[in-house]
Amino acid sequence: MREGLRLAVIGAGPVGLALAIRAARALPRAQVTLLDARSPDHPVLEDPRTLALSLGSIQLMQQLGSWPAGAAQDILRVHISQTPDSRAGHALVLSAGEERVARLGAVLAYGQVVHALQEAWLAMSAKDPKRLHTQFGHSVRAVRTVTPPEFETHQVEVDAAVVSGHDVAVIAEGGVFAQQSRKAVSHDYGQSAWVGTVTLSGLPPATAFERFTRQGPVALLPLPGATPQRARAALVWCENSHEASVEDLSDAQRVTVLQSLLPAQAGQVVELSALKRFALGLNAERTLVQGRQVRIGNAAQTLHPVAGQGLNLGLRDAFALVQALQRHDDVDAALGQVQWSRAPDRWSMIAATDFLARSFTWRAAGVMSLRGAGLAVLAQVPGLRSALARHMMMGWR
Repeated sequence: MREGLRLAVIGAGPVGLALAIRAARALPRAQVTLLDARSPDHPVLEDPRTLALSLGSIQLMQQLGSWPAGAAQDILRVHISQTPDSRAGHALVLSAGEERVARLGAVLAYGQVVHALQEAWLAMSAKDPKRLHTQFGHSVRAVRTVTPPEFETHQVEVDAAVVSGHDVAVIAEGGVFAQQSRKAVSHDYGQSAWVGTVTLSGLPPATAFERFTRQGPVALLPLPGATPQRARAALVWCENSHEASVEDLSDAQRVTVLQSLLPAQAGQVVELSALKRFALGLNAERTLVQGRQVRIGNAAQTLHPVAGQGLNLGLRDAFALVQALQRHDDVDAALGQVQWSRAPDRWSMIAATDFLARSFTWRAAGVMSLRGAGLAVLAQVPGLRSALARHMMMGWR
């Protein structure tokens, strides 16, 4: 990229930080400004939210030198099934051994990911303060595309930025579905996700579970520190918002209902934490690029958690953008490449998660049978099973 490229990254979550670090290393002549509303001393390590990263995302984090391996729990198997169990062999099991990889993915706390990336970024910016800028504690209220008279090309003005007149502004601050303004492609599924942790006896090690129920998926993600007698897992429990609610159940009733939804292979529910509720929907831009503004991660597409692919998709967005800026001397040509090259990966994942999410709201006879038949076919055909596993691990390639 030509001398003097100025890149503004708005949002210092995992996707924004990964982009800033990658750009700082791959574009050694570029100025990179990272902005976020949170204060610089915000205790990010205290954020307990759980993330599931695919193998491809782990590899991208390792390239940045920011993979907190000691804090992560590998996923070696994914067990996917539907309730009620209609026949033996109904479950689809994806395994790292069958795919000949070290892991399918990993689970770790959101705070661990952000902390590792933020420490790497701050260390880089401290060594090169004239080129790499950090501005925490200021909300960005507006991003405007302008064409100053003295320049032939467009620029982007970001209010609150320490450096003015950027060539590209990347918006990586997405938030959750309920707090977002509606984008070009939007749908409220009428579903909620209850999120927390569950303690189980007999949970197989390094195994994630996804269970399709009549109201929505229930997912278990293994957490570190398991013993044969007692293991913890992150829980995502989805339900239709207009039907009987988890909110109305006592703690004991929640344990009983959750146990009835899980497959026998997941073990026995011992304890359930307090749960937090999130509305679920699809909210996506038609394209990542709008002029000199680029949206990535949740700012570009907020998805239903049924496939757990939101962050993984965002990291691929970030790396593709930096790769395009490396390859092209012209900014607009680079952004054009991002626009078309990311479309297959984005829209295949958006379409797949949207289809599955909507299917839980259909009440026509035979819907669950069709979904169960699809799982059975995937379980019995190794080639299809492997193709699904590879797509979940690496995205569209």
